Amino acid sequence: MATGKLTIDLDALTTNWRSLAGMSAGETGAVVKANGYGLGIERVARALARAGAGRFFVAVAEEGADLRHALGPGPEINVMSGHMPGDTDMIADLALTPMINSFPQLLRHVEALPGAPFGIQLDTGMNRLGMEPGEWAAVREIAVAQNPTLIMSHLACADEPNHDMNQQQLRQFIEMTEGLSIPRSLAATGGILLGKDYHFDLTRPGVGLFGGRPFDLASAVVSLDLPVIQVRDLEPGETVGYGNSWTASTPTRVATVSGGYADGIHRILSNTGQFHFGDTPCPILGRVSMDLIGVDVTHLDEDPAELTLIGEHQGVDDIADMAGTIGYEILTSLGARYNRRYIGG
Repeated sequence: MATGKLTIDLDALTTNWRSLAGMSAGETGAVVKANGYGLGIERVARALARAGAGRFFVAVAEEGADLRHALGPGPEINVMSGHMPGDTDMIADLALTPMINSFPQLLRHVEALPGAPFGIQLDTGMNRLGMEPGEWAAVREIAVAQNPTLIMSHLACADEPNHDMNQQQLRQFIEMTEGLSIPRSLAATGGILLGKDYHFDLTRPGVGLFGGRPFDLASAVVSLDLPVIQVRDLEPGETVGYGNSWTASTPTRVATVSGGYADGIHRILSNTGQFHFGDTPCPILGRVSMDLIGVDVTHLDEDPAELTLIGEHQGVDDIADMAGTIGYEILTSLGARYNRRYIGG
């Protein structure tokens, strides 16, 4: 088999959910957008539901449809893009709950599906989604009269605990929702870690469930092993990969592994990233190409059958640091060609 092996530990996933739920003051939901952060929404969501999650969040209605098919009736599925044109049938047929972001969305929803559940998303300063204070003040009475199930907002800088924006958004959220008896939600993973002032009635962890920062105590959920297709010896002066970007200065043994940027292994890792063979790091040589990567195995006592990119010695965020990005991008980029193996759950 020439495809990589992506192992997803569902027990670690549910352990992370329970840990974050234990820190939360109220109910704890789960964010499973982007195909369960790239790990497979069906298996991920079912494991979280068995662990006790009863409310889920996705980005768009199409994800909500996939999630409903996976979970069946019962769990509440909140769609953060709200009620978009063309979503009405999916929302109605699959009992999705759109998080309304504007007055036009509110009109669309109550006119097309009178009495159907919905939530409200407020913009407390991130300037991404939700009603700004002026718009909310104008429609608040109308919206509240329709009995929304939840009012939420999103923190821009929760992964920086001392950032002034956190307190600013907290004050704005309290001001915009003061006097309402509707359940409220402000905290995702980072917000949970900021403390109970941010928790309100519902927290909605996302990346922390999957082992990513800022939840530093998270159990590792993902490992990735790539098979070695071929091993060769290079003499000084020979090069590896496209563009001759790495040149051997001493005799070097190079393993070619099956994987590349088509599988979510970013090209920026060329000549900077590393794999592991057991405890031993093995540097990437030359450019990461679409399907193949050269790796230095000169220092090993044996030719490896496979090498580990994500595992015990190098997690998702370590890869992200090497690539100059964040763990979210690494997770959601994991390619479709991997042989996905689920354990536990």
